Amino acid sequence: MKIGELAAAAGCDVQTVRFYEREGLLDAPQRLASGYRHYEARHVSRLQFIRHCRALDIPLAEVRQLIGYAQTPHQSCHAVDALIGDHIGRVQRHIAALQSLEQQLAALRAECKGASSERACAILEAFMRAPSEHACACHPDAS
Repeated sequence: MKIGELAAAAGCDVQTVRFYEREGLLDAPQRLASGYRHYEARHVSRLQFIRHCRALDIPLAEVRQLIGYAQTPHQSCHAVDALIGDHIGRVQRHIAALQSLEQQLAALRAECKGASSERACAILEAFMRAPSEHACACHPDAS
């Protein structure tokens, strides 16, 4: 199959296929006499594997490791388990950061007393004061 057919079969675009090839995650296909790339079913499977890992927010470096582990199925699954355990930890930290963000935004919204032409927006005022008042993702060293 040609690159467009591969992309369609995996539910992505052609640039995604080329990117994964450049990154070495997807094996280079054979070239036909015409110069076109010729992909096989194994390319579809690999591309679907990569896309599934990415949908789980697994970084490309770890996708590369998982591909290596998959190519040696006789190997113990301890390494895969450890990799996924590390990823779960990152996800948990990300969830905590998002929950903190939600609380900060809710607090800002609570400052809002509704539209008034007599006073400035409390949310915008809080944004202007934020760097000097408290640490946040964009101003971690404040305080």
